[in-house]
Amino acid sequence: MFYWLLKLVVLGPLLKLVFRPRVEGLRNVPRSGPVILACNHLSFSDSIFTPLIMKRKVTFVAKAEYFTGKGIKGWFSRMFFTGAGTIPVDRSGGEAAQAALNTLLRVLREGNVAGIYPEGTRSPDGRLYRGKTGVARLALESGAPVVPVALLNTDEIQPTGTLVPTVKRVRIRIGAPLDFSRYADQRGDRFVERAITDEIMYELMTLSGREYVDVYASTLKAPTA
Repeated sequence: MFYWLLKLVVLGPLLKLVFRPRVEGLRNVPRSGPVILACNHLSFSDSIFTPLIMKRKVTFVAKAEYFTGKGIKGWFSRMFFTGAGTIPVDRSGGEAAQAALNTLLRVLREGNVAGIYPEGTRSPDGRLYRGKTGVARLALESGAPVVPVALLNTDEIQPTGTLVPTVKRVRIRIGAPLDFSRYADQRGDRFVERAITDEIMYELMTLSGREYVDVYASTLKAPTA
């Protein structure tokens, strides 16, 4: 209820008025059933604008620290991420990545929409980096289609380290759903998972027009998302 209150009444209308989202391909998102939104990751605001333009509720996961801050800033962060439908995941342990995937898998098994950033962290320089295979495991385990979502200019609206965003029209391009049911009997095959992930990243490269770099973004900087 809080999610829809923020999106439809409190924040959503204001954000749409200020940032005037221009979205291509929204009809590519299925109206029902489990769906995986695979997004490139340019800015903190990606987790704001992606749910904003979708007609269905989108669930992302985020590090638990966003929900445990102190003072006014901590309260605002907690309320914002809770209202945005984000689920906290403890990312301090060795099983953090699997915990995040398990959470999203539960969302999909309930027939809902799960959002994921295959790169695993924000791009350090605007380029598109190698995807981690968690998105492929989600697709194989759930049987859900993967819809590639390219954020085109959120790094210009809110660059990393910037608190106050620049008022500029946000642009998002959504590709056709990718069906990986042909690999349903090959779950756990690392080569298949890599092939699926690379296909998703290729679609994101095509949609976004960003240069692709075949290394993990996390090797270039400390993870920030």
